[in-house]
Amino acid sequence: MMPRTLGIDYGESRVGVAISDPFGSIALGVCTLQVTGMNNAVQQVAEICKEKDAETVVVGMPLNMNGTVGEMAEKVEKFIDKLKKKIDVSIVTSDERLSSAMVERTLLDADMSRIKRKGVIDKLAAQVILQGYLDRKAFESDEPMMEPSEPEWD
Repeated sequence: MMPRTLGIDYGESRVGVAISDPFGSIALGVCTLQVTGMNNAVQQVAEICKEKDAETVVVGMPLNMNGTVGEMAEKVEKFIDKLKKKIDVSIVTSDERLSSAMVERTLLDADMSRIKRKGVIDKLAAQVILQGYLDRKAFESDEPMMEPSEPEWD
């Protein structure tokens, strides 16, 4: 089993949280935190990180569509800096462009009401961010995910 990885979709009023399964292959949505500012967000994420015994935190980086760093990405960088001072784990970023939009589209297609969407979109966005990271990590790994077995011939 691999150490757990936490996925974070940072927002100024809501923070989506996801965690990897014990094998590091599937992202599972945990919750959407209601936060009262950056320091509160850092505190809550640090507590979840310790509670879940996470070794790595993947934070979605909301780059502009042209790849530049905008105002929200700068806020995420400040959030990461504060989180690094609070917990001693590896913190990496993952391009999150369109993750929230993709989740929103999926929920609209499922005909979910706006109120229900608001309650789950951040958690699902964190799950999408984390799953992308886990998939890239598995793809870059030299180890095969499963050993092929030889067919048995009678």
